[in-house]
Amino acid sequence: MLKILKSSGIRFSLFTFEKMKFAHKYFIAIIIITGSFMAPSLLFAQEDLLSQAQVYTIQKNYDKALDIYQLLYDKNPLNKEVYSAYLKTLLDKKDYKQAQKLAEKQAGLQPRNPLFILDLGRVYLMSGKEKKAEETFDAALSLMTGDDMTTVNMVNAFIVMQREDYAIKTYERAIELLHNPFIYANALARLYAKNNEMDKAVAIIVEAGPHQMGGTDDTKSLLLELLGNDPKKLQEAQKAIIKKINENPTNVFYSDLLTWFYTQKDDWNGALVQIKAIDRRNKENGQRLLSFAQLATKEKKYDVATDALNSILEKGKQEPLYAAASAQKLNVSMIKLEEDYNFKKEDLAALEKEYDQYLTDFPQYYTSETLLQYATLEAQYANNADKAIELLEKAIAQPAANRNFVGTAKLQLGDYYVLQGKVWDASLIYSQVDKTFKEDILGEEARFRNAKLAYYRGDFEWAQGQLDVLKASTSELIANDALYLSVLITENIPPDSNLVPLRQFANADLLLFQNKDKEALQVLDSISTAYPQHPLNDDILMQRAAIAVKHREYEKALGFYKTVSDKYGDDVLGDDALYKTAELYERYLKQPADAKRYYEELIIKYPGSTYVQIARRKLSEQTQAL
Repeated sequence: MLKILKSSGIRFSLFTFEKMKFAHKYFIAIIIITGSFMAPSLLFAQEDLLSQAQVYTIQKNYDKALDIYQLLYDKNPLNKEVYSAYLKTLLDKKDYKQAQKLAEKQAGLQPRNPLFILDLGRVYLMSGKEKKAEETFDAALSLMTGDDMTTVNMVNAFIVMQREDYAIKTYERAIELLHNPFIYANALARLYAKNNEMDKAVAIIVEAGPHQMGGTDDTKSLLLELLGNDPKKLQEAQKAIIKKINENPTNVFYSDLLTWFYTQKDDWNGALVQIKAIDRRNKENGQRLLSFAQLATKEKKYDVATDALNSILEKGKQEPLYAAASAQKLNVSMIKLEEDYNFKKEDLAALEKEYDQYLTDFPQYYTSETLLQYATLEAQYANNADKAIELLEKAIAQPAANRNFVGTAKLQLGDYYVLQGKVWDASLIYSQVDKTFKEDILGEEARFRNAKLAYYRGDFEWAQGQLDVLKASTSELIANDALYLSVLITENIPPDSNLVPLRQFANADLLLFQNKDKEALQVLDSISTAYPQHPLNDDILMQRAAIAVKHREYEKALGFYKTVSDKYGDDVLGDDALYKTAELYERYLKQPADAKRYYEELIIKYPGSTYVQIARRKLSEQTQAL
């Protein structure tokens, strides 16, 4: 047949059939009938015919498509692709009578295949015969063998038909056949939830949880997905978990899950009660309490964290986690001090004694984060740089001190040399860290601090060279700090190259770092008086605001920020002033409504600001809190 077409000069293609409409059915018939004599060519022809039929279907030219499907199906009724396309086209045409005949024929060819029985039910459903459809669906379910692929295909088919109830029945039947209640647990739970059967969804998730490979974390993720923050759903889930705890009091999985539920409901005291009960029941050494305290600290639940840690400490010094719990408790106290802008001197003195006692009791932790915290407390809060330096030098000299700890301690040590005015000593130790950690974040941090020392000394050219490199740092914090300092230098070198104002400003910056606030203000005043039109004026206002905040003169600080916003809003510090204003209202004055107003103004007025992402997050947190 193909040779005849070619010899006549007619190019054989699908378009031939389109052009020769009068012979449409006959050409197809000839190709199909003569297929036994040219199998390879037939395969090619049938594929092209199937493609053409699909094009006809898309064009809603159903009759032509059905002519092709019928002939292809009659030739090979076991070809699933042809059968499926044929049935779909009949349903698209709403020819339910022919669709029923086709589905019945196919089901008769393979009477034990539930998928073909399901197809017949789909025809009944689409033709409005719902009762007959459900009887047929039930018949399909009765033919299931537990084969996974068949199960999944049936579920998907029911979901397409928007019959989630039968998709659920399919999974339930498979579970019954396989005698494995957990194999489809997650998928079934999602269907239960979609079908508004939340009690069943939670029950199966909780029941299957201990048997899942992902354990508690996977169970939590799925529960969050299905429950969200809906209080009613969370309450139902909590009841289901408590029921499992009563049935299996020694199974820690359910107790852990219940603890997590309390935290989701922001009931941290309730969670702690559960943690203490687990620790007591299982005679644990406090590891679960310590982990919970760390989580509570991260979520700023400091009192709960302290209570959990005290439960460990009450066990006595002989317990293996006593030292770790003591260190974490000091950490919590330090964080509270840093966030309490009205801390008292006696609180500071008491915390100093606690740190000193800890290192006396556990000298092996002299090379730990706790030592670095203690040094920070002495230098930055107790104004005792000498003590901080003594602590750090002793820690660095410890034989057990690891490389990263020594690098971090040296950076801190360099900062405290700067506090004492030993700028060259600081530069030397920063350079040591730079050399040791050339390709590390610690090295970049050391280079930035050396660049800042050059800025303090008025060596702006050398500082700028270092900053240009650091602006590409892999650390976002270092890159942003480098960019800010670079812009400060660039923007404030006037055309006449008079560097005196900038050098004075850099000196004021150094004085502020050294906590010599009074002297710094005097220098800033002298710049404003001598150079009233200098571009540094907005930077000076921002420094004044920072000093005011440090001394808890919040209204004065707000005034400085407002001046920057009103007078220099189009300059580089306009967005900084708005952000600092919002932050002051939020952190210090505890006025979230005012903070919200300034965060929103920042987003609208400075959409390209680096603070926009932070502002959006803050607004989102405020919304969730409400």
